[in-house]
Amino acid sequence: MSSTVTYTVAGMSCGHCEKAINGEVSALPGVTAVSSDAKAGTVTVTAEPALSDEQIAAAVDEAGYELIGRAA
Repeated sequence: MSSTVTYTVAGMSCGHCEKAINGEVSALPGVTAVSSDAKAGTVTVTAEPALSDEQIAAAVDEAGYELIGRAA
């Protein structure tokens, strides 16, 4: 069963930021969709099976940004 979660990310400001995060997160095993929004400061990840917040945080960190937590 797939899981879709939206996270808040600090430091995104442009399309390049979105591409960097999308690239790192989409490389995680099981990720089927990634959508970053620099203006909103969010990344939405769909994966099957669900990934841990730590796995997403590590990928966002690798891209050079900071995952704050799950968006409300």
